[in-house]
Amino acid sequence: MSVFFGGGTPSLLSVDQVAQILEAIRDGFGLLPGCEITLEANPGSVDLARLKGFRRIGVNRLSLGVQSSHPGELRLLERGHTFPDVIHSVRAARQAGFTNVNLDLIFGLPYQTLAAWKESLSRALSLAPAHVSLYALSLEFGTPMHAWVGRGLIPEPDPDLAADMYALAASTLDAGGFLHYEISNWAARSASLDGHGSNAACRHNLQYWRNQPYLGFGAGAHGCAAGVRYANVRSPTGYIRRIEAGAGYAYPVSPAVADQRAIPLPTEMNEMMMLGLRLLDEGVDEGAFRERFGLGIEEAFPKPMKRLREDGLVRWEGGRIRLTQSTIFIANQVFCMFV
Repeated sequence: MSVFFGGGTPSLLSVDQVAQILEAIRDGFGLLPGCEITLEANPGSVDLARLKGFRRIGVNRLSLGVQSSHPGELRLLERGHTFPDVIHSVRAARQAGFTNVNLDLIFGLPYQTLAAWKESLSRALSLAPAHVSLYALSLEFGTPMHAWVGRGLIPEPDPDLAADMYALAASTLDAGGFLHYEISNWAARSASLDGHGSNAACRHNLQYWRNQPYLGFGAGAHGCAAGVRYANVRSPTGYIRRIEAGAGYAYPVSPAVADQRAIPLPTEMNEMMMLGLRLLDEGVDEGAFRERFGLGIEEAFPKPMKRLREDGLVRWEGGRIRLTQSTIFIANQVFCMFV
């Protein structure tokens, strides 16, 4: 079990507000000992007193959106913090008792050089995080950067350079003692974060990648459970109004649902493969797949599996199918076979 306060900047909530939410979760579901409870925060948006408060009420994992250590890149991303803010936030988190701190970084930015990326990576690792998430820039429609690229004001990201940045990060993190357990995520191999045998791999995100159910609460939240995928209304005011007025909705959706759809069995199997193959060390377990769907992976996907084997893009080992090392760079081409 895990709890994840994400989206927007949940650290802007007061300690009392987060405590009330956790109390409601405990009353409604119960929380197991050692439950991972993550709070996302922007560097500079939390101080020592607030972090101590969050830690006191049970938050035990902090995820900081660092993105870059360079002022120009942060301005391009429209971030309001500086790297000194990052240093201050990590130090305050340590003082508050957080041992599980994740740092997010973005690569493949317009104008970003390999040397600049190496500096950001090195500076982030100097803070000894337990976990690192690295994401290639994605130009989302409707964002200012997408419009700037479309108007020719800034150059398009260079995919070949982004691949070089990813390779550099993978080798640097491996040498630094990190396990590359998911395409975009690394966990410190030496980290032991509580008395329940947990390591630094994000348990909440593992739930997604293993295609297991999760519930989404709040405005704009998404959930997937009981064979239904759903999304709540994005407006906080609208969400509150619907929750207060509504009734008559069956689990897992609430009166605040804006969209819901049943997940057909073929789609569920496809998603099991697309998500599970992101787990580089774990992959997709043949036994678990057969238990869940009543047939094996080869039976479910004879043509894709034949092609993947012939092209050397996957490997079978210990009853699990995994991407080969070289396939990581073209993983999306593999995932497309299961769409």
